[in-house]
Amino acid sequence: MSPAEYDYEPIPGLPGHLPAGELLLWQGSPDWWLLTRRALHVVPIALYFLLLAGWQATAAFTRQHSWLAIAHAVRIPLLLGTAVILILLAVGWASARATVYSITSRRVVMRHGIALPLSLNLPFRRIDSAALLRRRDGSGDLTLRLRKTQRIGYLLNWPHVRAGHYLHPQACLRALPDAPRAAQLLAAALHASVREVEVAQAIAPLAVTNVVPAAAAPARASVAA
Repeated sequence: MSPAEYDYEPIPGLPGHLPAGELLLWQGSPDWWLLTRRALHVVPIALYFLLLAGWQATAAFTRQHSWLAIAHAVRIPLLLGTAVILILLAVGWASARATVYSITSRRVVMRHGIALPLSLNLPFRRIDSAALLRRRDGSGDLTLRLRKTQRIGYLLNWPHVRAGHYLHPQACLRALPDAPRAAQLLAAALHASVREVEVAQAIAPLAVTNVVPAAAAPARASVAA
């Protein structure tokens, strides 16, 4: 991914300028090694190929008692495993480099995609709840459960979705080095958004009540005339 591919973005990570009154609170990207390890499972896959090579080596030594036979037996699993691991590392690095998570005062925006950049726009009104999956090292994933009427594509947005939730995918800000800070800012923004809605709902009936006499006065005057 070259920086020129995102020259169309007026603000890095965002598809356009923010509307008046909307503030950018936080931006971040996944840690490439954490993303590769947790989303692409590079460590278990590497262990699998090592165990496969060890099993092949043991079988070859049992049959022929020859170091040359062992080298020949482990050649294919080690070469294949090395190729797979290198591909996974490249995918994890490129995916992390192409991803920008943004939290504003009104929404969460996830720009991702290696070959085809995509932008997932999630206004707060579409988010039902958020949860922090924190790791021991302080990193973590920030998952967003959407309202049942809202759906996102699992495969289209992978690996930026919560693993295992296929029927009702949950958006996920993966492998964040500063996950607690992002979670705190999102929680504060969500609470502020809920408060704005409650205030607006409380003001709306008052506004309608105040408008009625003003609208009725001309009507009475015209009748009197």
